[in-house]
Amino acid sequence: MSEFAIRLIPTNPDWQPSPEAAAAAVAYVARLFSGAGEAVEQVDHKFYDRVTLIDAGENTTRITCSRCEGDIDLHWFYGLLGEQGVSFDNLDVNVPCCGAVVSLDALHYDWPVGFARFEVAAVNATRDVYELDAQELADMAAFLGHPVAQVLAHY
Repeated sequence: MSEFAIRLIPTNPDWQPSPEAAAAAVAYVARLFSGAGEAVEQVDHKFYDRVTLIDAGENTTRITCSRCEGDIDLHWFYGLLGEQGVSFDNLDVNVPCCGAVVSLDALHYDWPVGFARFEVAAVNATRDVYELDAQELADMAAFLGHPVAQVLAHY
């Protein structure tokens, strides 16, 4: 069975909110999907000990280098994750296309991914517009006390 998730993360990979701010953000996201005909299977938050890949699942089909704009084979990326795992102390890697040292969060992913130590995720949310709009993202940032980005994932 397919799952869809809206994953909301701070724009600074190392930043984490207070537990109270995290709870307020979860309650806000849950309210966004509580209108007529709208629902969400689950809304929760996670704190990570290390910077963690917040992936887009099956949505990611192409990665390009921010240095040379060359294509990066997905097998290379998934191989890196197989060796390293999804948590990182340092996001810098030698990319296979041009050999440059590039931060993983600087690569261009066809569907945005992120790297964070905190996320709020809404799983199988239903409403007319799946992603959050600019005002909703600004409201989310106000609840957390930090700007946020969204990752739309399909598993």
